[in-house]
Amino acid sequence: MGRADELDHLDGFIAAARNGLGHAVVLRGEPGIGKSVLIESMIGSAHGFRILRSDGYEAEATLPYSGVQRLVGSLEVDSAQLPDLEREALRVALGVSAGAVPDRFLVGRAVLSLLAIVGRGGPVLCAVDDAQWLDRESLDALGFVARRLRADAAVVVFAARPDDDVDVRLAGVPTLQIDELARTDAIALLTHSFDGVLEPRVAADIVDEVGGNPLVLTDLARDLTIRELTDSSFVPRPLRASQRLEEFYRRKLDLLPDSCQDWILVAAAESTGDLKLVDRAAALLDIDESAGETADDAGLVVIDGAVRFRHPLVRAAVYRAATAAARRRVHGALAQAAEASGSADVGAWHAAAATARPHEGIAQRLVDAAERAGRRGGLIARASLLARAAELSEDPVLRDDRLLAAAESASEAGAGRFAVDLTDRIPDPQALEPVAAGRRLFVRASLAAFLGDPEAIRLAPDQLTAAADLFHGRDTRREHLALLRAFDVAHSAERAVTADTMRGLGLRMRAAATEAEPITRAVLIGVAALLLDTYAEAVAPMRKAAHVLSELDDRRALEFSIVGVIFTSALWDERARNNWLDRGERIATQSGTLRELDSLLWMRSLTELDRGDVTAAGRAVARVRELRQAMGYPAEHVVNGSYLAWTGAPTAVVTQIAESTLAAGFGGVHTATINALAIRNLAEGHYHDAYTLLTPFEADRFLQVSPHQLPEYIEAAARAGHTADAERVTVEFARFADDIGSPWAQGVALRCSALIAPTEDAEELYLAAVAALTETDTPIDLYRAHLLYGEWLRRQRRRTDAKVQLRTAAEGLTRFGAVAFAERAAHELDAFGERAQVDSPARSVELTAQESEVAALAATGHTNAEIAATMFLSANTVDYHLRKVFRKLGISSRRQLREHVPPTAN
Repeated sequence: MGRADELDHLDGFIAAARNGLGHAVVLRGEPGIGKSVLIESMIGSAHGFRILRSDGYEAEATLPYSGVQRLVGSLEVDSAQLPDLEREALRVALGVSAGAVPDRFLVGRAVLSLLAIVGRGGPVLCAVDDAQWLDRESLDALGFVARRLRADAAVVVFAARPDDDVDVRLAGVPTLQIDELARTDAIALLTHSFDGVLEPRVAADIVDEVGGNPLVLTDLARDLTIRELTDSSFVPRPLRASQRLEEFYRRKLDLLPDSCQDWILVAAAESTGDLKLVDRAAALLDIDESAGETADDAGLVVIDGAVRFRHPLVRAAVYRAATAAARRRVHGALAQAAEASGSADVGAWHAAAATARPHEGIAQRLVDAAERAGRRGGLIARASLLARAAELSEDPVLRDDRLLAAAESASEAGAGRFAVDLTDRIPDPQALEPVAAGRRLFVRASLAAFLGDPEAIRLAPDQLTAAADLFHGRDTRREHLALLRAFDVAHSAERAVTADTMRGLGLRMRAAATEAEPITRAVLIGVAALLLDTYAEAVAPMRKAAHVLSELDDRRALEFSIVGVIFTSALWDERARNNWLDRGERIATQSGTLRELDSLLWMRSLTELDRGDVTAAGRAVARVRELRQAMGYPAEHVVNGSYLAWTGAPTAVVTQIAESTLAAGFGGVHTATINALAIRNLAEGHYHDAYTLLTPFEADRFLQVSPHQLPEYIEAAARAGHTADAERVTVEFARFADDIGSPWAQGVALRCSALIAPTEDAEELYLAAVAALTETDTPIDLYRAHLLYGEWLRRQRRRTDAKVQLRTAAEGLTRFGAVAFAERAAHELDAFGERAQVDSPARSVELTAQESEVAALAATGHTNAEIAATMFLSANTVDYHLRKVFRKLGISSRRQLREHVPPTAN
């Protein structure tokens, strides 16, 4: 793509934004090839746009949200137009007020809302140059904004050098690779830029030697004579474009007076362009104040209220040309100047750059800066500052403590590789005192699933229990946290974890509960009962724990999100489980903790299948994809094998997904997928296949998971001719249902009993099952009871009664997306010459996943602002989607949506 094509491409974004369609792009390429020029060209063509700018600076890379501050900090808008949580998150992030630590994605949502507000007065262009030096919190927040632009009059343009971290944080934002000019274009540019006559042959030789970097060519043409241009000594060896340009500027620098070179070094070390800070530091170094003007006259910098280098490579050339001692001396002066002007964090950064040896005073300044960064939500900044503080620590114990704190902060921010690397920097892990050793073990074991190491996942529960042992008697809070984390990991790995591990964890939890505060004590006792006791014994402590969790305030509820789902599932309390998930999603959405929301939505997709609402499960999967797109993860990798099994994906595909998840260490996902495949076999009448799939799970029970699989096993065994197995497990399940006292479990137990009952007893049991399940919120189990009862009635030749039950089953199963079961009911009706209409909800409504979610939320009475917060979109985009939904469905009001949109999970 040539420069003209690139400009046409970017001008297209400008045109789209004028029409209210937002776009974002990353301009990526080596220094000097024109990224900044393209940004300036866009700004020049954006007539009538509000221009917002933010450049990345190395000195501010550890100042959280400094990039966001530069972009939107000066906007004058009525902050009351922002939702309260977004407004407060932005104020805390920008250091305007103190408050709860904001999640970076909530800050991103606030910036998105802010741009939508500003965009009402005209389109907005946000230009972010040198994104590779932007603080990571800003990069995450602005990347979120860039991915969520839809129906917004805004364009966000990033320019960045090749950088792996930038690629990760801006993943999902379209990239425009800016390469060197083609040979012909480069020759033309050099010839045109030279003030005089340059022979084409000479121009061609120069381009062949230095390449097609536009800035290299124009600077060479402007500053060198014909003789110098034809003398290749200025590039004595093959170099990359950035190296060529640095070397060229270094030669220009050598021609300047010493005082001017010193002044430029101060400006290069300062990096943000703060002229006052540069002048103060220069004065401390006794540099003549006229030196800056000389640098300006030489064309290396521009002074216009700030200091701007002609190009970042000028700064790089200046900085790298200086000796290490000279750089430290300059940073020391900048540290003093920044401290005197009240910029403590900038001062700490320069002070650290000014020393090459351990220095506890400077290390403590970095620790203080890290804590300030943490209070603003800068977890990555906090980790980086603490890591540098560790390098400068004189006391080995303090050094290790700071490295561990840095690793914990990085882990909390989701920077798993960085966290592990920080723990690897501890010189002698064996010498750590117990709490420190436990912290190191906790970080590494907690990241097992994140890092995708199957063996590490299998070992993690034992390692986390070992960490709890190290904390015992020394740090009770960490001890309990390690035990609960061990259970979370073990539950995810499921049968990959040995029975001895689970029993040992249960005993350890029961012992630790005696010293826990009331909430944690109830949870530990409940989990220990699930791990160690019979169901009859475990019901009371689990029910008490679930009740305690239901009364938690929002600040603590998310701490127990997974175990809350486990307790309510174990108790077969579908309404309590739905309420718990609803609450967790609300808290996570409002607080912007998207990773927690991602986990909750994934659990929702599985529990909806368990509850029997395939349509709702599909919406949850779609929301996970949307959410991961917002966070910059590849959403196409979001595959829920259980949902695919329910909705008719080929058996070979579903089996492959199940086996790959098991190989990755996620035994729980494997179990759910195989169970769903068995259920589909039941729906399609492949009873022997279902029995074969479920038999290993029946023989190897796992906590609260197996009871939910036993009814499927009973039906498969009964229909496949394994009557003794069906009878044995039915008796066991009926006893379990009595112990648990759940209407859902009791209704399913009655349905199972009816399957194997003698003819004279079956009808009473079927009627009792239908009556019990009608009182629950478990649609598939209810309509499967109608289906089985209808099939039984047909076999009894009671055609009229059978048709009533089968019609009820077909309609209900279709409405909730259980197409395979619905088709089975329809085939039964075929025998009576009556065909039911069965169609997949995915085919019945021609809406995209995002439109479906917007429509579903609007149908339940949510406002545009509430939908925007839930889906992490702007209100403009919600309105845009709703208008498309109304047009596609041929309706004109939200009230009519209820007639067209499948029922929601809530």
